[in-house]
Amino acid sequence: MINRTRRLRKTEGIRRLVRENKLTVDDLIYPLFIEEGENIETEIVSMPGIKRFSLDKISKELDEVVELDIPAVLLFGIPTSKDDTGSETWNDNGIMQQAVRFIKKNYPSLYVITDVCFCEYTSHGHCGIIHDNDVENDATLVNLAKQVVSHAKAGVDMVAPSGMMDGMIQTIREALDNTGFPNLPIMSYAVKYSSAFYGPFRDAADSAPTFGDRRTYQMDPSNRDEGMREATFDDQEGADILMVKPALSYLDIIRDLKNNFDRPIACYNVSGEYAMIKAAAEKGWIDGERVMMESLLSMKRAGADIIITYFAKEVAKVLLKK
Repeated sequence: MINRTRRLRKTEGIRRLVRENKLTVDDLIYPLFIEEGENIETEIVSMPGIKRFSLDKISKELDEVVELDIPAVLLFGIPTSKDDTGSETWNDNGIMQQAVRFIKKNYPSLYVITDVCFCEYTSHGHCGIIHDNDVENDATLVNLAKQVVSHAKAGVDMVAPSGMMDGMIQTIREALDNTGFPNLPIMSYAVKYSSAFYGPFRDAADSAPTFGDRRTYQMDPSNRDEGMREATFDDQEGADILMVKPALSYLDIIRDLKNNFDRPIACYNVSGEYAMIKAAAEKGWIDGERVMMESLLSMKRAGADIIITYFAKEVAKVLLKK
């Protein structure tokens, strides 16, 4: 007897009925780059379709996000002033804090998440305080606590620490709990690799390090078991959501986390992954829309419950057509 598995592929109707994984707009978080200043709406050359906005120019973008029913945005701030410690991150009137207040006031349906790090705010472009040409872990934790409390006071819905400092989740959880924000959730960049796929983001956020690299605190792409250790520590310290970054080259890590943790799993479809699809589509080498949908579906299939992606608006439009 021949096993005729093709019976369940014969028509679109049956394919829909037996489809195991589906991508929906509810899976998506849209990153936004908000720059301090006025009258700024600048397209990022290495990320076609993505722009940096000042607050006075961002309403059209937010209107579209709400109209497309995308549930959440992830904010990255680009300040005019930088220093060795990234002190603007805990300025209660800094660009991130202004952006949170603006969005929560004018777009109350949007769920607002802030990236919690220092690289966009430090003069050296690293993710914390520098000592002996490296990021000093425990001194940076002190400033992380200041940053998250300032974001919480501004009204953010969730914080997302991305610096890969040891003990960061425990520090942040204690800081929030001790200042009256015990219900504010943490989405941890729990497994974040030192990846070449971040290149366009550093153009977008002016966050390239002025010396060295980030391999002493971000993970070696060769390592899989280490990712489980990192996620376990963050889980034990109180993270509410565990994230893998990047996504497309780390689907095995997403699956590892999905199989081993009883928490929502997020992944970040990063700038380089976005840029490659855009560039190949522009050349006519691939069907950009189909590759976009297939790549994001692979993240869902791997186990991601949440996908942070620059494609969010485009995906939402495709889904609306179906």
